[in-house]
Amino acid sequence: MHDKLQAICDLFDSLTDSLSNPAVLSNPTEFQRAAKKRAELEPIRNAFAEFQKAERNLQETQLMLDSENDPEMRRLAEEEISGLKPKIQKLERDMKLLLIPKDENDAKNTIVEVRAGTGGEEAALFAADLFRMYSRFADHQGWKTEVMSSSETGIGGIKEVIFSVQGIGVYGKLKFESGVHRVQRVPTTEASGRIHTSAATVAVLPEAEEVDVKIDEKELRIDVFRSSGPGGQSVNTTDSAVRVTHIPSGISISCQDEKSQHKNKAKALRILRARLLDNARAEQDKSRADNRRMQVGTGDRSERIRTYNFPQQRMTDHRIGLTLYKLTDILEGGLEEIIRSLIEADNLKKLSETDITEKLGR
Repeated sequence: MHDKLQAICDLFDSLTDSLSNPAVLSNPTEFQRAAKKRAELEPIRNAFAEFQKAERNLQETQLMLDSENDPEMRRLAEEEISGLKPKIQKLERDMKLLLIPKDENDAKNTIVEVRAGTGGEEAALFAADLFRMYSRFADHQGWKTEVMSSSETGIGGIKEVIFSVQGIGVYGKLKFESGVHRVQRVPTTEASGRIHTSAATVAVLPEAEEVDVKIDEKELRIDVFRSSGPGGQSVNTTDSAVRVTHIPSGISISCQDEKSQHKNKAKALRILRARLLDNARAEQDKSRADNRRMQVGTGDRSERIRTYNFPQQRMTDHRIGLTLYKLTDILEGGLEEIIRSLIEADNLKKLSETDITEKLGR
């Protein structure tokens, strides 16, 4: 690994020199590429330099210990060695973590889709709880949420809600929420007090920019209709609701929350871009199936990822075996510990397959 890390340091130095090269300075695209790559490699280069310094200190101290006869000097050397060894181990671990390939979508804004699953009205109420949980968590993070499409039931439940979350590093934190969320509790409508199990599905998609996904207007079918609320009652008397169908993929998006047909169409296109990007990523994942199996699990909406047990105030994430007995806090948006644990587990699994040559741009 040292030889490969040294190659990264050599590449860093080469990129530093190139940034003062007149030919690169006169080419904004090439300058930006070199500057971005250098910034990506700088933390690795700094960590390797610190690691090499600690290793040299250990070697020098060990030589002194081997040749020293003075008891007091030997004691000091042994103390320094006992402190340097765990430091070197930590630096080595930190370097490996820095070498893990970053998901380029982690910094993107996100579109989250929550849908009621099995369980009837109770599942719709649970979907509403999940939507509130994510909204509260977004508030805690200082993120902005925007409802793009929703379908509610008559007693406060949600059949489906699609909303965007905007902020710093949103997708990187929320991407592990995709999957089936199961709830175990006594429904308010249950007279006998029996515990019911129901479920809701969550899909987390990185929001695609127009440059990420090109959509040909000729491949779209746009239908307009009148918005309607629960029970079919007319909300307005104009054809403001919009259904956008992407003919090649068959994906169809309906939006009716806005009074403006133009705004509903814009929201539908944002959702469509995110789904098309997600489909493209899924195709890439098929070609990297072995790598996909090593990850904690993101994007598989058929995977049961978590159980929320109300009688025991227990939340269990089945992917990493994490159980917490503070369900009320979690449903109020306290997801920090869960998400941090998922990220750490994912990084640990990726360590074994880290390809340093990716950092070398080869």
